[in-house]
Amino acid sequence: MNRQIVQLFGLSMLLFATLVGFTSRWTVFEAEALKDQALNRRSLIEAQQIPRGLIRAADGTVLARSVPKGSGQRRIFQRTYPEDNLFAHAVGYSFLERGSTGIERYRNDELTGEEDEFSSIFSELQSEQPEGSDVTTTLDLEAQRTAVEALGDRQGAIVAIEPATGRVRAMASSPDFNPNEVPTDRFRELNTDEEARPVVNRATQANYQPGSTFKVVTAAAALDSGKFSSESIVDGTSGQPVSGVPLANFGGQDFGAITLTDGLTNSVNTVWAQVGEQIGPNTLVEYMNRFGFGQDPPLDYPEDQMNASGIRNADGRLVGGDGGFDVGRVAIGQGGAEGQIQVTPLQMAMVAAAVGNEGRLMRPWLTEKIVAPDGRVEESFEPQEQSQVMSAESAGELAAMMSRVVEEGTGTAAALSGVPVAGKTGTAEVAGAQLNQLWFIGFAPVENPQVAIAVTLEDQPLGTQGGQVAAPLAAQVMETLLR
Repeated sequence: MNRQIVQLFGLSMLLFATLVGFTSRWTVFEAEALKDQALNRRSLIEAQQIPRGLIRAADGTVLARSVPKGSGQRRIFQRTYPEDNLFAHAVGYSFLERGSTGIERYRNDELTGEEDEFSSIFSELQSEQPEGSDVTTTLDLEAQRTAVEALGDRQGAIVAIEPATGRVRAMASSPDFNPNEVPTDRFRELNTDEEARPVVNRATQANYQPGSTFKVVTAAAALDSGKFSSESIVDGTSGQPVSGVPLANFGGQDFGAITLTDGLTNSVNTVWAQVGEQIGPNTLVEYMNRFGFGQDPPLDYPEDQMNASGIRNADGRLVGGDGGFDVGRVAIGQGGAEGQIQVTPLQMAMVAAAVGNEGRLMRPWLTEKIVAPDGRVEESFEPQEQSQVMSAESAGELAAMMSRVVEEGTGTAAALSGVPVAGKTGTAEVAGAQLNQLWFIGFAPVENPQVAIAVTLEDQPLGTQGGQVAAPLAAQVMETLLR
């Protein structure tokens, strides 16, 4: 009898512990994750009763506001977006019917005026109606407009960052959508378009082959590790064996023995593949990690709307320095089944920014400050260093090499009148070598840069090159920001 009682007691305790465990999981341990789910409607239902704060561009232009509907107990507030599609991906949307994305989701607590338990009780005693705080972003209205217009109806993305601070000044993804249409049937059509994918933020979510823009990462590793200098001589003959397989230069062009600077100016594949093989996979991956590869960017933006850049195998998994990939081909922005380099435009803008900022990579950020309903600045954000990628000397050497690319190499279409520009072009064959992925990354002015940029365009016709098509778009956005 006693043994049966003990067994029953043990079973009861086990069931009780299971109940406590599962209850604690959602109410304590994973409460924040559950609240942050895009499809979680509870916070949105509660937020409908609250005048949600404004979201503003850096110059104060209103990008999102709440308007009242109904009256009395039935009064609710619905979001509206005065600039329509201009900031669709960066700002996102917030609707009961569809959930929330972008800054709207990441800054939901501030926008809804969520208080701690003590403050909430105090507000209730004073019969105060909760009211959201305003969010001022780092986004530049004119630069964003220039970026969106430059992309036009082509699929791709543009990201512009302040190198010295990490402020994101423009983040455009095409095709886009009008967030005011999110509650309508029109949005359902857009959301199921698997080819155009207008609701995907290509700037932070899309993984692309970077082509020759990745040679900037390879160059950083080569220079800063001390294994090469800008004047090191490498054989630029086409048809060099890389991992036992001949690698050709663009158009089969032979360059002979040339300096690393000339190898970057003319984007010579065989030069940079040999550099990659000589520095080795571990050194290359080490510098990639310093640039932020291998992890989601530390951006104040929803995690599920960002992807990590890095070397991915045929299964889509990230591989490290011991992954057995073809380091020579990865070093020029390519790869194979064991590992192919794939990047987001945001990551490549961070690469350009780090070079321009004397080798220091600043954390990218979108929120400038939080302003209370009474006008008080509740929180302002300051630049934070993410990593020291390379020495200032190595960064200066690389910046000079990238300047030559724009002065006389493949990136002359990115040149600005009276403003020195440093950059690198890229053209990657995709879709079974039937189409091209076009790129340009760079920064300006070369001394004390105010803007770093990445531009990419998807599925462009064979024969087009990054220097011809992507570089002029970068020039337009840089000129707007420098103006």
